Amino acid sequence: MRYLVRQKIFSLGDSFTIKNEAGRDMFIVRSQILSFGNKLRPYDLAGNELCYIEQKMFRFMPEYNIYVGGEHVANVRKRFALFRNDFVITSPGTVYYIEGNFFAHEFNILKDGRIVARISKKLFSLSDTYSVDIDDDQDQVTILALAIVIDMVCHDNDN
Repeated sequence: MRYLVRQKIFSLGDSFTIKNEAGRDMFIVRSQILSFGNKLRPYDLAGNELCYIEQKMFRFMPEYNIYVGGEHVANVRKRFALFRNDFVITSPGTVYYIEGNFFAHEFNILKDGRIVARISKKLFSLSDTYSVDIDDDQDQVTILALAIVIDMVCHDNDN
């Protein structure tokens, strides 16, 4: 399944929509405005919370936790690397790994050593736009949450 994650460049907070490849809204992501660190909640179109993304503060390298249904499903940490953007994901029962290029525009999400999603930032756009291609047999919500974390870590200060 292909999704388009489009964030407005000038907005209060990080509220944005995620569209399917046909351009229809699929999810709405809202941030908590007055908080320490990033806190985001993706919702389906009926208003049901799908997951909760929370930045851990006071870390040498950026770190986030992802919760689904109140249950911790992943911890995402950026690894220190000079010419790459690599992340380590700790998840119960699943081994994820994210590898990206130097400019942080192309990423692969690997699960148990196999590529399960590709993230590509569109270069010429009026907003931060990502194409996220996720294998159909994968947990769409968790992988979209990983894509959101990648954007926050690599491009949050670009605006």
